[in-house]
Amino acid sequence: MADVSNGESYTSPLELFNSIAVQGELVRALKARKASKDEIDSAVKMLLSLKMNYKAAVGEDYKADCPPGNPVAGNNSSPDATKANEDFVDPWTVQTSSAKGIDYDKLIVQFGSSKIDKELINRIERAIGQRPHHFLRRGIFFSHRDMNQILDAYENKKPFYLYTGRGPSSEAMHVGHLVPFIFTKWLQDVFSVPLVVQMSDDEKYLWKDLSLDQAHSYTVENVKDIIACGFDINKTFIFSDLEYMGQSPGFYKNVVKIQKHVTFNQVKGIFGFTDSDCIGKISFPAVQAAPSFSNSFPQIFRDRTDIQCLIPCAIDQDPYFRMARDVAPRIGHPKPALLHSTFFPALQGAQTKMSASDPNSSIFLTDTAKQIKTKVNKHAFSGGRDTVEEHRQFGGNCDVDVSFMYLTFFLEDDDRLEQIRKDYTSGAMLTGELKKTLIDVLQPLIAEHQTRRKAVTEEMVKEFMTPRPLSFHFQ
Repeated sequence: MADVSNGESYTSPLELFNSIAVQGELVRALKARKASKDEIDSAVKMLLSLKMNYKAAVGEDYKADCPPGNPVAGNNSSPDATKANEDFVDPWTVQTSSAKGIDYDKLIVQFGSSKIDKELINRIERAIGQRPHHFLRRGIFFSHRDMNQILDAYENKKPFYLYTGRGPSSEAMHVGHLVPFIFTKWLQDVFSVPLVVQMSDDEKYLWKDLSLDQAHSYTVENVKDIIACGFDINKTFIFSDLEYMGQSPGFYKNVVKIQKHVTFNQVKGIFGFTDSDCIGKISFPAVQAAPSFSNSFPQIFRDRTDIQCLIPCAIDQDPYFRMARDVAPRIGHPKPALLHSTFFPALQGAQTKMSASDPNSSIFLTDTAKQIKTKVNKHAFSGGRDTVEEHRQFGGNCDVDVSFMYLTFFLEDDDRLEQIRKDYTSGAMLTGELKKTLIDVLQPLIAEHQTRRKAVTEEMVKEFMTPRPLSFHFQ
């Protein structure tokens, strides 16, 4: 159960129950007036996602005539209020009406995960003997499943491994894509454990208007950016689903086992698939789940099935691994543990994730210093006031200012970040000065990444992507 404390307001089961009722009425109304198929499918997808969130919060399926007991005190549970304030998160869609972005405390309750609290951060610090990464200290990685089990294993000199991934939908990655890889590299360094990175080119072929060759070529280009993050080649295996599935019977066997243990109804409920989705989409979740199990990589772990996996990812990917955790004990594996990150906001504001398909929503890893400056100055949503006089008097709002949000990700100096927050909130720092600070942080960060990427050769890509033993010690 999620960590709910300090008397804060959370989405209650009753609010979810009412949201499902409202959404059900909407679906029926759309069908009655013969709305477009896309409109109906979108509404059905939202309904299925709400029911999945309800089951995660309550522990049982939604029943129309059976409201949940014990609603959280003090919450406004009217359907209209709920619907107006509802965040929607799944692996393909992130929507919120708040300029502050997603309410992550509510999301923890809906997804049934646990908050990364000060106690856990302190335990990580004791285990590794150094200060935790600023992504942990600042709540960028904010939620977890079973991280204490991973620390138990590490403290008892038992093995675990890391698994993360990338869906290669475009040739160029943006700075938001770096977040899980920056953190995963830190985890690899401090725990000295092996890492597997899944490139889900099969997924992008199924979901996007891409040929198989295009999807795979994007994989190769994205792998160069991932390698440029500095991963240890002796401890890292990066694989394309389109290639590795044919190379590893162990991997495919786990895919088939997972498929056997998840029904069509379950996968529709978890992911919101409809009857018009191709069967490739319906079967894909098993492919993303399979790397959670160690004998998918016999070249690394031989035939061992008892090595737990830790998955750092954005929280929109959690449905895949809730499914994997449900299946794991039934096929003889430990449940994967997870560390969830917040979403990296678009330049235009925190209402959505960045999009690789909209060049002005993102700072891309291929952008020049001039492009970075122009994009930040022209497109970064400001929390400042309309005039300099008003800003000096009333101050800016860091909670909605995208430049400040970006600095929380990429400015490592805690004291300087806090001083910027105070200066901007008080009005001492103007929006133009805040944007200049961000530009001064991003320009060298992107330039250094580009230099490292240029040094990545085709031979290095091939070596990282060749199935092989990795260097690590375990009992």
